[in-house]
Amino acid sequence: MQIKSVCDPAFAQYGYVMEGYDWKALIDKTVEVSEKPAGSVIYVAGDAALEALPIAQCIQNRIYGGLPVQIGYCNGHNRQLGCLEYHRGSEVNVAADDSILLVAPMQKIKDCKIDTSEVEAFLLPAGTAVLIYETTLHYAPCTADGGDGFRVVIILPKGTNRAKPEIKAGNAEDKTLWASNKWLLAHPDSPEAAAGAWVGLTGENVTL
Repeated sequence: MQIKSVCDPAFAQYGYVMEGYDWKALIDKTVEVSEKPAGSVIYVAGDAALEALPIAQCIQNRIYGGLPVQIGYCNGHNRQLGCLEYHRGSEVNVAADDSILLVAPMQKIKDCKIDTSEVEAFLLPAGTAVLIYETTLHYAPCTADGGDGFRVVIILPKGTNRAKPEIKAGNAEDKTLWASNKWLLAHPDSPEAAAGAWVGLTGENVTL
C-alpha cells in the first residue's frame, strides 16, 4: 500500500494539518506519563495530566468552540487495520512519534459495510497534529516504517469511547454502536469481531 503524507492534497477529504498551535508541552507530557507497550496497543480516553495542561483550555475553546473535550492517547505497536470507526464530532491526533493513519471515506459505507480497498494510508510525522473530519473512518494508528512503535494524543468530545448506552435498535446503523459516540465496523479476523462487534469490513485485513 502506498503511504502518502498528511500534507499531501489527497488527505484533504479526510482532514487537515493544524497550524498555529504549540503542541510541545502536550507531546512532552504524553511521553512522560504514558507507556508504549511492545506487541500491543493501549488507549486511554482521558488522562488527567494531559487535561490539566494550559493548552487544554485552548483546545476546548479554539478547536471545539467551547465544547467539553477529553485528551488521552493511543500508544503501542500495530501494523494492521482490524476495524474502522467514526464519531459524531471531529477528532484531533497529535503525534509524539511518526505514525501511520489508515482512513477511508464514510460515504463509501453501504448497508453498514465497506470494502478495505477504500482504505488509504498517511504518514503523520512526529510533532504534527491533524483534525480528522467526522466523516472519516479511522482506527488505531500504525507503526511507521523503521519506528519502534507510536504515541499519539487523541482529542475528542468529552464522553466519547466510554460505556455503550443501552438502546433499542431502530435502524441498521444502531447495530454498529460499540461504545458511547463510537460506531464500529470490524474485520472478521479482528478481536473486536470475536467480541461481538458488527462485522462491517470486507476484503483483506490491511497490513503494513
